[in-house]
Amino acid sequence: MKRLLIACLLGLSLCGVARAAIDTYEFASEAERQRYRTLTEELRCPKCQNQNIADSDAPIATDLRREIYRMLEAGQSDEQIIDYLVNRYGDFVRYKPPVNARTLLLWYGPAGLLLGGFGLLGWIVWRRRGQRDTPRGELTADERQRLATLLQPTSLDKNVP
Repeated sequence: MKRLLIACLLGLSLCGVARAAIDTYEFASEAERQRYRTLTEELRCPKCQNQNIADSDAPIATDLRREIYRMLEAGQSDEQIIDYLVNRYGDFVRYKPPVNARTLLLWYGPAGLLLGGFGLLGWIVWRRRGQRDTPRGELTADERQRLATLLQPTSLDKNVP
């Protein structure tokens, strides 16, 4: 029991080492701190691809956080900072890329696929409904005669109990 307790305490003490380093920047006001937080959460890490700059532990994300802080201290606007990063890394660094000729498929592709799927579903239902409403063809006289012969009981059928 004593060994288990020591192992648990050792494991818990190592958890603190595995945590990421937290950037400590001094801001002139709470508004600047909020701008910094908003910018780092809205921009994507070029290396991690599914994390924003604020959550990423990649060295490039650390550099970008430092660069954003420097640009904020220099008095640049949010648009200037975003434009700088887009010029360096492309529209990929934005979680919400602008609507332009290169991103039309990204913005309107899912809606087009959804509408196409509903259109295909409607067409299939319309075709099946049309097939169900059509009356079955009547038998010709020759077919009726052949059916009657097939349905007549035979002498073999009479012997079967």
